[in-house]
This record gives sequence, C-alpha cells and structure tokens, in this order.
Amino acid sequence: MTMDETNTNQNGDGAGAPELPPEGPEERIASLTAERDEIKDRMLRIAADFENWKKRSRKEQTDAVTQAREAVLRDMLEVVDNLERAAAQTAAGNGVVDGGAVLKGISLVLRLFQQKLERYDVKPFEVAGQPFDPRVHEAISRMASADVPAGNVAAELQKGYKISERLLRPAMVSVSTGPAQTKSSEG
Repeated sequence: MTMDETNTNQNGDGAGAPELPPEGPEERIASLTAERDEIKDRMLRIAADFENWKKRSRKEQTDAVTQAREAVLRDMLEVVDNLERAAAQTAAGNGVVDGGAVLKGISLVLRLFQQKLERYDVKPFEVAGQPFDPRVHEAISRMASADVPAGNVAAELQKGYKISERLLRPAMVSVSTGPAQTKSSEG
C-alpha cells in the first residue's frame, strides 16, 4: 500500500475515489503564485473602492453642510433686506424721522427674524427667577433683590437660545444675592 492509498483509506474516502496525479513543486509554486496574485488584485480593488467611498462620503458631507449653511443664510438675507429698506427710508426722510414708523418697522423685522429662527427650531428659554444653572446661564454680575431668592436669576441681560433641547447660547444673567443687607450700628 502506498502513502497516498493509506491517506485515502484513513480519510474514509473509499477505494472508488479518483486519484489525483501528484503535484510537483513547480506546479504547486505556480498555483500558489497565481492564487496570491488574485488575492492581491482583489485586495487592491477593495482598497481602491474604499478610498473612492471615503472621498465620496467627504464630498457628500461637505455638500450637505454647504447646503444647510446656504439655507440659513438665504433666510437671514431676507431680514437684512428689510433692515436695509428701513435704513434707506430713514435716510431719505430729509432729517425728519417718524419714530413710530421706525419702531413699527423694527418690530416687523424682529418678528420676521424670530419666525426664521423658529423654522430652525431655535427658541429662547426663560431664566428670570429660575435657580442659577451654570450649564445654561452665564453669570456676569450679582445683585441684591428683595423679590428673588439668593442664588436665583435676578435679571436677564442677554437671552439664551436652544436648538430643540440642545444649548445654542447660554443666557447672560445677573444672580440674586438676596435682600440688601443694612448695616445697623450698635451703641
């Protein structure tokens, strides 16, 4: 019994299995070289596909950011246009300015601006009388207040805004120190 027959019988392939001619070292080297080259070619194609995907993804992300920025800026330009019209009307008034008309125009532009902000889910949040929270408030001063307990927001100096539930800008506030302390003299 030859070595190949022993291996065939031990493997349980049975006596009826066709025998393959033994492969010489040159054929084995050629076979492995061809297999290596095929795998290398496949890996190079996969790497190239991955690089193309990364470039495409970066471009799509950049395009999406640009489109979002353009949409916001287009809305803001509408507000700028209205402010420029108001400034032109005030300048053309030959020194005579109707304060009521200017105030009405400013109110209209402000309302337009607020509508644009709401379109992007940007909303101011209430702070007056709330306990000071450094996550959403930026304290720039302290002040005595008989109406507001110590440690709470006594005055809002600049509105804070959120986009949905995420903080866009903290509110600038003045924090209450409680009622003013009066010095009494003992004597």
